[in-house]
Amino acid sequence: MTIISKPQLRPARPFFSSGPCAKPPGWEASKLDTASLGRSHRAKIGKSRLQLATDLMREMLQVPASHRIGIVPGSDTGAIEMAMWTMLGARPVTMMAWESFGEGWVTDVNKQLKLDANVVSAPYGEIPDLGAVDFSHDVVFTWNGTTSGARVPNGHWIDDAREGLTFNDATSAVFAYDMPWDKLDVTTFSWQKVLGGEGAHGVIILGPRAVQRLESYTPPWPLPKIFRLMAKGALAEGIFKGETINTPSMLAVEDVIFALLWAKSVGGLSGLIARSDANAAALGKIVEERPWLGHLAKDPDTRSTTSVCLTVEGADGDFIKKMTGLLEAEAAAFDIAGYRDAPPGLRIWCGATVDTADITALGPWLDWAYQEASA
Repeated sequence: MTIISKPQLRPARPFFSSGPCAKPPGWEASKLDTASLGRSHRAKIGKSRLQLATDLMREMLQVPASHRIGIVPGSDTGAIEMAMWTMLGARPVTMMAWESFGEGWVTDVNKQLKLDANVVSAPYGEIPDLGAVDFSHDVVFTWNGTTSGARVPNGHWIDDAREGLTFNDATSAVFAYDMPWDKLDVTTFSWQKVLGGEGAHGVIILGPRAVQRLESYTPPWPLPKIFRLMAKGALAEGIFKGETINTPSMLAVEDVIFALLWAKSVGGLSGLIARSDANAAALGKIVEERPWLGHLAKDPDTRSTTSVCLTVEGADGDFIKKMTGLLEAEAAAFDIAGYRDAPPGLRIWCGATVDTADITALGPWLDWAYQEASA
């Protein structure tokens, strides 16, 4: 048996967490614009910075003018819950789940809203038959399964002549895939994933059909203030013009503005997609070269290029904990254990804020940690 020595070359930035994710290359707190700090978010400077953040998101994501973008409380969880609580119930609902967050939305819709939704599910690493989805229903789905490493391949499966709305939890997908905005009525995400932003803030993007639903339908249950998108019988347009429902962190806003300007500097959406694809390819090469490593999502067409989930031969939860603990102690990789509800394994973030050289440098460290944990 060949003894593997501890590698000498460490990833320069060993931040492979799937959320909050690595900061953009070159990030330093001293580079943030602090003029808005200590000021009211409702002052001219606060509103202008919030508006700049949404304008940059629109530019980077290529969101059409027909869609509204708003910053809301509660990260992606708050954004998707806001969408479901304000718009579901008008027609039958299909909930799609192939990982833990999608399963959570199923629980909320069926147990909290009591809508008795049709549930379409698949095991971790797989996605269900997309061709069987009934688009006379409202359809809620997760584009990229953060905890399973499985994603939809594209938007072709979404019916252009759909009667219901599509609700897309895209928190690990935006800025890494090209979103078909004409097929997405509601899209939600948080800054803490592909942009490497701070937690606690969510983003909701509403297409024209979603706005029409809001203006024509009132749900039968009470809505807390932080979920309300309507005011005095009309859409609360201020939410989409630099105003927020409650007080945001202006430091987090400045942080995401930095990330968005960085995204612009690397080529915008196409540049971000290319970086993520290169990272996923580098990790794929590492997996291919090691018989003890595998992809939880076996089909390349539905395998995530951001939150990549790996199987480890013979590993249980304790083995993974030992292996990742060794890597953390050496500052070679932080936070790469699989999600607690997923099968035991590794989860390595390959989004655009990670450098491909750091993914490549990780390979020998995985060899060393696997050997040490096995011993």
